[in-house]
Amino acid sequence: MLYEILLVIYLLAALGVIGLVMMQQGKGADMGASFGAGASNTVFGASGSGNFMTRATTFLATIFFVISLILGNMTTHSQEEESGWSGLTQAQEEVAAPQASVDAQESAVPAESVEETETQQ
Repeated sequence: MLYEILLVIYLLAALGVIGLVMMQQGKGADMGASFGAGASNTVFGASGSGNFMTRATTFLATIFFVISLILGNMTTHSQEEESGWSGLTQAQEEVAAPQASVDAQESAVPAESVEETETQQ
């Protein structure tokens, strides 16, 4: 249960980091402000979104790395559960056994009845 919760938080942190990085402006984007791009008209105030976005990205990236270490540790120390692929040899033997009985039944059919069916066709 804890593993699944951490996995969901891990996914949300990854998506959050991706979203925040995509929304941030590059260092060369401030050049447009000198030509009247209106850098003071931002949603996050006159100082711009840099401080808020940088802190949020740092926080989510830290969460992402810490949870990845925790999930790796949990996976390493977990007991190996029996997977669905472990009993394949037993299943093949079970499939082979009914086939052998079908072969035995076919060999029990007299050769005369086989010849009769061939001549009727």
